[in-house]
Amino acid sequence: MSLLETRDRLATVRAVLTDGRSEILAAVAAGWFLSIGVRLAYPVLLPHLRQAYGLDLTTAGFLLTALWLCYALGQLPGGLLADRFGEGNVLVASTAISAVTLGLVAVAGSAPVVYLATAAFGFGTALYGVARFTTLSDIYPDNDGTAIGVTMAAGQAGNTLLPLAAGGIASAFAWQYGFGLAVPAFAVVAVGLRFVVPERTSSAESAVDSVGLETVRYVGSELRRPEIVTVTAIQILTYCVWQAFTGFYPTYLIEIKDVPQGVATGLFSTFFAMGIVVQPLTGRLYDRFGIRTSLPPVLGVVVCSLIALPFLEGFWPIAVGTVFLSSILGYGTITLPYLTAAFPADMQGTGLGFLRTVYMTIGALSPVLFGALADRGYFDEAYLMLAGFVAVAVVLTWWLPDLSEQ
Repeated sequence: MSLLETRDRLATVRAVLTDGRSEILAAVAAGWFLSIGVRLAYPVLLPHLRQAYGLDLTTAGFLLTALWLCYALGQLPGGLLADRFGEGNVLVASTAISAVTLGLVAVAGSAPVVYLATAAFGFGTALYGVARFTTLSDIYPDNDGTAIGVTMAAGQAGNTLLPLAAGGIASAFAWQYGFGLAVPAFAVVAVGLRFVVPERTSSAESAVDSVGLETVRYVGSELRRPEIVTVTAIQILTYCVWQAFTGFYPTYLIEIKDVPQGVATGLFSTFFAMGIVVQPLTGRLYDRFGIRTSLPPVLGVVVCSLIALPFLEGFWPIAVGTVFLSSILGYGTITLPYLTAAFPADMQGTGLGFLRTVYMTIGALSPVLFGALADRGYFDEAYLMLAGFVAVAVVLTWWLPDLSEQ
């Protein structure tokens, strides 16, 4: 990539951030900052929850399963509601539900209430997931990859900052404050979304105004299109890798690479911090070159990094490897705009919501399989397996047509 091309891409990102639609982008990005960042604060606060409610590792793990499974299952309802009632309305509702349910987690007096409130929080944040994509695709039809990349970068900022903040607050005061202080932040963002995001950004006509046999056939016919099937397969493979990698990377560094816990946490935060840079740039790559040209090199870096990881020793080689591994945070700003644009406007939310439910539910199983391999002494081999998944995804990109030519 030449210096001129880099400057051009950065200029495009700046233009997206400063044009007349930037208030909408900022509000949507703020909601995603909280939504994903608080979810990834759960692993940091888990030791405090275990101590408070006497949870063992199995029941504590089930709490995380409840969070992410409900997040996966909420994708399709989120898409349906966005198509039916409007994207802006769903974004506001999701943020308000997140505030209420997180408040319940903070004041819960028993483990069952924590489980139920956590599951409801996961479902509430799921409603945000689809609506943010369709909103930005509607608002930025010519630069949707860049706009979504900026929003996802905000999410990476949340992943980097909120778990650290929640852990520090819990250690200094109480774990309840780690959750509770996010409640007013969600409330403020909900008000901001109400004022700046239109109630509906897509056409008033929706394929799901009434759900009948013809609607099911219509949606089903779109889901069977070759480009949608292929990009969904790529998304399943890469999401499985993301879930397994992020779930076990700190543990791998501590147990296999003998990295001190504090340093491992810092490297993990660095991994997410790099996403702030990676995601807007990969989104711009998609806008300019399309998926067949932009996705293979991004995933190729991931393949090489995963293969190299078992052989890295010492702080600096592992730190450099972590930076390159952060490339996996950029695949979504290429695949998700493509997937969104592949659907007709009247069913974008429904189609994307259905497929997000599919690949996220499947992806939720990958940490279990990865952990089983690690328990049997195959930690390094498990990372090589993940590299194989990504390599298959690279091959599949050759079957993806350019949507601009259709």
